[in-house]
Amino acid sequence: MTTAALAYRVQVQDLHAHLFAVTLTVAQPAALQRVSLPVWIPGSYLVREFSKNLQHLTARQGNKVVALRQIDKCTWEIDCKPKQALVLSYEVYALDNSVRTAWLDTQRGFFNGTSLFLQVAGQTQQPHTLELLSKNTPTGWQVATGLTPLKTTKAGFGTYSASHYDELADCPVEMGDFWQGAFVAGGIPHRFVVAGTPPSFDSARLLADTQAICETEIRFWHGAQKGKKSTPKAPHKNYLFMLNAVDDGYGGLEHRNSTALICTRKDLPQLAPASLPKSTKPKYTEGYTTLLGLISHEYFHTWNVKQLRPAEFAGYNYGTENYTELLWFFEGFTSYYDDLLLHRAGLIDDATYLKLLNKTINQVMQTPGREVQSVAQASFDAWVKYYRQDENTPNATVSYYTKGSLVALCLDLTLRAEGKTTLDDVMRGLWKRTQGGPMTEADLCSVLAELSGRSFAKEIQQWVHTTAELPLKPLLEAQGVAVLEEPAQLAQRLGLRVSESTGIHVKVVLRGGAAEQAGLAVGDEWLGLEVGTGKAATQWRMHKLDDLSLYAGYATKVGVLVARDKRLLKLTLNLPKNVTTWRLATRDSQRLSKWLGHAD
Repeated sequence: MTTAALAYRVQVQDLHAHLFAVTLTVAQPAALQRVSLPVWIPGSYLVREFSKNLQHLTARQGNKVVALRQIDKCTWEIDCKPKQALVLSYEVYALDNSVRTAWLDTQRGFFNGTSLFLQVAGQTQQPHTLELLSKNTPTGWQVATGLTPLKTTKAGFGTYSASHYDELADCPVEMGDFWQGAFVAGGIPHRFVVAGTPPSFDSARLLADTQAICETEIRFWHGAQKGKKSTPKAPHKNYLFMLNAVDDGYGGLEHRNSTALICTRKDLPQLAPASLPKSTKPKYTEGYTTLLGLISHEYFHTWNVKQLRPAEFAGYNYGTENYTELLWFFEGFTSYYDDLLLHRAGLIDDATYLKLLNKTINQVMQTPGREVQSVAQASFDAWVKYYRQDENTPNATVSYYTKGSLVALCLDLTLRAEGKTTLDDVMRGLWKRTQGGPMTEADLCSVLAELSGRSFAKEIQQWVHTTAELPLKPLLEAQGVAVLEEPAQLAQRLGLRVSESTGIHVKVVLRGGAAEQAGLAVGDEWLGLEVGTGKAATQWRMHKLDDLSLYAGYATKVGVLVARDKRLLKLTLNLPKNVTTWRLATRDSQRLSKWLGHAD
């Protein structure tokens, strides 16, 4: 086995202290060698300062300790003898139970390379190896990673290779006594590991449904494979799903040939009760459908953002923000296809798909920030707005996930109505045009014009770069969808969002709503209600927001009693009447099936 220019070794240092021990050997260091730890992880656009978890960094050449100089928050400099190997040793604290960083306790270990691996300046394109040691791990622990194994044990401990730093950083590692299964889709081996499974977990069902998703998405991008021995056209030779099932959590992060997922344990598919006939097909819960949508979303990213990606991401700068206006395309279009491809895979029906789409539409329509910021601006500002959300976020910005998915919907339905092409064809055309590589908005416009026979510059400008409303209703109705308007939920009619776990606490006040006009503020505790005036006034204690409807009756104006900074205040609230929300339903099933059932 050849020795890599850069060799990393990782072992458990202390399970109870949540520490990984890392050793990095640089075979040919520079005379003045710099090393640095990333400050962010691709796919999650926030500077997270991973170096805050690095400690006890030391450097040696042979038996001699070499001095280190820290030159900024995440970079160190070492004076070296160039022809002598440099060995760096350090520890990393790991107790973030998310998909973005690292975790270590007695039950499970997990890490992303951006949290553990120092980057060696000037040598990022050199071959890298990673040795994972089983020392100090509990009995029964195994390893799962998308890295290429060189010499490993049956449990997966041993040595892996990466052709460069980007590959090393983009292949997270799961460790523990996890459940695992496998399947083949499109001629490609797939592996699924799940940590934290309950006894009711229906593993066969999860594997079968995930296989259907993968096969559908491979066909979407590359067409059906001809024959079992045909060479896969997909950009990955194997794929790994890593799912962490917890009491409460949700999220995912895409990688080049793997994904890290987190879900609530009760949302896993559950075995049918023994009392039911074996032929009984279990129902898909809302939580499990959401999990399948997450799996579909992250797998679609294998093509759309990991290969086909913004030109600004042709090479990552791990030391600072990497800006792009194209997240509406890469996250938004992926969000459009994640549920649509569940339908094409036969995992949800028309009604379920329309319900999911309905939820997305209402989320965007109920966000005042859509009138403040374009979806292109929201993409650029992800670093300071989307990933730093607070009580004003809904008023200041719009999600490039949800509105981006509606831009995709409008493009697709417009293309289908004109009858020359579809968004499916456009996505594949982009893949062909860029050879599965970096792209710009101009590339999208060129492929749209080429396949549709006309320019879509006006639509892209209006839908992406302004705050104009999208033409959703006429486009949906043209595809056989009825768009019905119904009274909104009480919180939305009032223009606020509350927590009701221990009383009514105001969390968000939406711009222009009745709550803002009344003077309600974030942090207020809504204690009660005063109905009527003068001697006829009646005061009521409130515990839930729905108490408002119970006690207000037909009143159009009420007094709101709130506690703010230990002071009791009475505010005047005008109760709105005509606040509506959309409900989508099937109006013409034949026309609808031409869209939903159309897998080009």
